[in-house]
Amino acid sequence: MSTSMKHYRFYYTLSRIFIGLFYRLKVTGRENIPQGACLICANHSSNIDPFLVAYAFGIQHHLHIVAKIQLFKIPIISSILKKIGMISVDRDVLDASSVKSTLMYLKNGEKVLIFPEGSRSSRDDASAAKSGAVKLAERAGIPLLPLNIPRKKPLFSKVPITIGEPYYIDKTEKKRHQDEYIELSRILMGKISQLEFNNQ
Repeated sequence: MSTSMKHYRFYYTLSRIFIGLFYRLKVTGRENIPQGACLICANHSSNIDPFLVAYAFGIQHHLHIVAKIQLFKIPIISSILKKIGMISVDRDVLDASSVKSTLMYLKNGEKVLIFPEGSRSSRDDASAAKSGAVKLAERAGIPLLPLNIPRKKPLFSKVPITIGEPYYIDKTEKKRHQDEYIELSRILMGKISQLEFNNQ
């Protein structure tokens, strides 16, 4: 077991106990989790979303979570994030370092969690999705795994987490235009939104 995985399991256990005091998770679709690499794509409305996704997958899956670079500038927290294998991203620029780290994990057969919306949003808006996720999945040749988290999560409530079916971005001989990636991103967000509807 890698050092990163050991740290991940340690902090997973600590935070799981804390978050478990406030929320009860109901996870649907664990059978859809593929073996090996995949890019987990979820909607994002709360700071606890990464924790909820991690718990939905269980301690046996080491998720490398893409998070805003500002978190990596906070003493102590930055050290923990690096130890558990999180990936920093500067959302204001084309962050080549983040892309490189993400591709490295994916090509090593590991799982990465990304929020295509880029930041927290209180409502579903497919047009707000960035194209980074679909580009990464296409480049790495790995499946996208849509996942839905309720936007509203009252304290002490049951939180349904729904994991959808993995799918690949179709290969094409021609280089795609940005408009095509935007449309692929909208399709991805549509799949994520549909999961909430299916779980009602």
